[in-house]
Amino acid sequence: MKARPEDQLLLLDLQAHDTHIAQCQHQASHIPEQAQLDEIDLQLREFSQRLLAAHAELEEANLELSRLEDDVKVVDQRMAKDREREQNSSNVKDVQALEHEIATLATRKEALEDAELIIMEKVEVAQKGVDEISGERDVLQAKRTEVHGVIKAKGGDVLAELEREQAARAELAARIPAELLDLYEKQRSRYGIGAALLTRRISGGSGVELTSTDLDAIRRAADDDVVICPDSSCILIRTNESGL
Repeated sequence: MKARPEDQLLLLDLQAHDTHIAQCQHQASHIPEQAQLDEIDLQLREFSQRLLAAHAELEEANLELSRLEDDVKVVDQRMAKDREREQNSSNVKDVQALEHEIATLATRKEALEDAELIIMEKVEVAQKGVDEISGERDVLQAKRTEVHGVIKAKGGDVLAELEREQAARAELAARIPAELLDLYEKQRSRYGIGAALLTRRISGGSGVELTSTDLDAIRRAADDDVVICPDSSCILIRTNESGL
């Protein structure tokens, strides 16, 4: 292929843009704080599980306390009815039976109230657990918001730089002959690099000094010949510093 030396030289700038674009894309997907955010999200999921379990424990304790309170109310209502019947009864046996039942109910109420105290302590402990987990989660959530803000800011900067590079790249590519640009794109997609400078007989594509045979072939090539690096397969750009 033939291409003017000045057009071939433009490929170096195009390759620089492509390298920078790749770096920006890598930075956008590998922002250092992203790993921290992933770890925080994992911890938040763990907190959610812990909080569900704590809420379940608190709900169970509250239900148990509610049942005991209902039982106490039933006992109080029964005792009130028995006392009313006792006051209105003139039958000694009935009064004795009512007194015995009232005493039994009083014992039952005392046991229920003792159980209530135990469950109330259980509710208090469960509520404290919920509050502690919620507080820790809120602190972690605030940290997540902070880290996410950093990622968003850095990502925005990188994306803005990426857009600038892509625009500059497009403007430059429009100045390069289509056939030469197609070859550059083909080599870059296949081998990772489209063009590199030959400096002091060393290929910028492979970083290796070319053999005498390869150098002789390049020396015989015309200035407008497009030369391919024998090692990296990229387009070799020749200048006065190529050592030919």
